[in-house]
Amino acid sequence: MRLDHVQLAIPRDSEALCRDFYCGLLGWREIEKPPKLAARGGLWLDIGDGQVHLGVEDDFRPARKAQCPPLTTIDLLQTERRCPPLGACCCRHTLRA
Repeated sequence: MRLDHVQLAIPRDSEALCRDFYCGLLGWREIEKPPKLAARGGLWLDIGDGQVHLGVEDDFRPARKAQCPPLTTIDLLQTERRCPPLGACCCRHTLRA
């Protein structure tokens, strides 16, 4: 069994910022949404072995307890250098075995 996709909420009109972060910084590839869903806004991203769906919520409020799903990278130093211009940061954590 594996996860097919993860749905994350984003504010209306934030697609360009999300593309900068997810496609520009992380290198994920935007994929086409079905036409009926595309009309709602948001975007879908191919992350290799699954997808991330960014869905627009008109009454979006950032989660107070939930956090962004943890990500791993092969080149942490390069990722850290690319974060500040986008207002992002990296947090170093040791992976559990």
